[in-house]
Parts: sequence; C-alpha cells; structure tokens
Amino acid sequence: MATNKTAKNQLTNRKSNSSAPAQSNGQANTIQAYLKRMGPEFERALPKHMDADRLGRIAMTTIRQNPKLLECSIPSLMGAVMQAAQLGLEPGLIGHCYLVPFWNGKMKQTDVQFIIGYKGMIDLARRSGHIESIYAHTVHESDEFEYELGLHPKLIHKPATGERGEMVFVYAVAHFKDGGYQFEVFSTSDVEKVKGRSKAGSNGPWKTDYEEMAKKTVIRRMFKYLPISVEVQNQASQDETIRKDVTEEAESIHDQEYIDIPANDPEDEPSEEHVASESEELTAQQAAMDLK
Repeated sequence: MATNKTAKNQLTNRKSNSSAPAQSNGQANTIQAYLKRMGPEFERALPKHMDADRLGRIAMTTIRQNPKLLECSIPSLMGAVMQAAQLGLEPGLIGHCYLVPFWNGKMKQTDVQFIIGYKGMIDLARRSGHIESIYAHTVHESDEFEYELGLHPKLIHKPATGERGEMVFVYAVAHFKDGGYQFEVFSTSDVEKVKGRSKAGSNGPWKTDYEEMAKKTVIRRMFKYLPISVEVQNQASQDETIRKDVTEEAESIHDQEYIDIPANDPEDEPSEEHVASESEELTAQQAAMDLK
C-alpha cells in the first residue's frame, strides 16, 4: 500500500518532470524576443531578396529542432544569426549554413559555431558573376570514375545504378563564363583529414550531413583557383567561426578551447538547472528591452 510519503514523492517527481518543457519553452520565448527585437538590424544586413521576418522564423525553427541551442549563450546565438544575415544565407533547412552548439572551455559556457554548408558555399561562389555553373558530386565504389591532371586535365564519372557502395571520392567542378573550367578531387581520406581538423568534426552537419559537408569541403578548397572577389573570399572565411555578440568580429573556432557537444540527439534535453537560471535571470519582455 502506498503511504502518504510515497504519494507525495510521486507527485513531486511528476511536477519536476513536467517543469522541463515549460522551462525550455520559456528559454525559447526569450530567444524569440531577441530575434524579434534584432529584426531591424538583420534587415539592414540582409540582401534585398531576403527579409528579417523569414530569417527569424527559420532561425527559430532551427533552434527548436536542436534543443542544445537553447542552452547556448544568447549573444553568441544572435551573433551567428547575424553572420547568416550578412552573408545572405538561411540556416538549417536547405543547407546554406548551420548553427552548431559547442562547449567553450575558455568562456565556460555553451556557444554557437557558424558553419557554411555546401549550398551556401556554391551561393557565395556564384556571386562573383564569372561562374557559369558550379557543382559537386560524390563517387562511390561501384561508380566508373577516372581523372587526370597535367597539361590536359580530364574527369569522367558514370554513377552506378542500384547499390553504389561506400563513398570513395568527392569532386567539384566550376565552369567559367569565358569558357574555362576548374575541378578539384578529394579522396575519402582527404575529407577525413579536413573533418579531423574541424572543431565540429564529431557533431553537427559532419554527423547529420556527411556527404554534403564533403562536397562543401572540396568546393572550399577550389576557391583559391576561382575568379572571385576579395569580398567573396572574406565571406567564405566566416566558415567555422564564432561571434561573442552581434557587434563583435567573427573569430576562428580553431582558436578557442572547446569540448564537442553532439547536436540533434533526441535523447538529450536542455539542462533544467541551466534553463531555469536563464529563465529566472531574463524574461522575454526584459530580453526585448535589454537589446536597446
């Protein structure tokens, strides 16, 4: 028979368990208030074909899909969204760029790393106006693949039908408006070396979108051969950076002490203690006022 003490403990546990979603929603509302308040700043940074309301909605969807982002410092989160705005890239949904949480050992807090995706890197390259088309493909074990360098470079790829096997190469090709072209080929081991140097190599898009990141890597390496402006080169250099807030310059993540945090793990929930302290410290209304 259940005693009064047992019943009391059960009710306490239920109350504790049910408070986590409420605390999480409270933090999400705080972040949403910041995004709304930052709308005019995003609008000034965005290119004409994008608008701040859409960016805010996409950013909020991305944040809700990855609960770890709710634990991140709000200044670094807003800084990452501002980077997306300035580069005219949409986070998450279509692979333009990614917001990846990581533990910043130097600052002793969870911050947000800004990573440009495959489609985002292609978009940046096309802005030069000198590129007719640019694309990348993965090569698998069963594919027919041949390439040569030297005086007469050549690349042939015939994808197999059905089961293609493991990825063995990835390549990128750019055709220029003057009729020239450039290509770059990476083996899987080349991709793994780049992944190994990335602070987000064990989580984020490297975990969820490996082939897309492989394509992005080979396109990024090809940038030094493309007829693109210094401005576009500088935009591409925003890859794998962090901002302490919206007013700070982007810093390379490779200069930071860190501990990797897996992204998009459905079993992981935001720390109750962390979320509770954030919610107690800053309400949604205070957040909107605090940005002024």
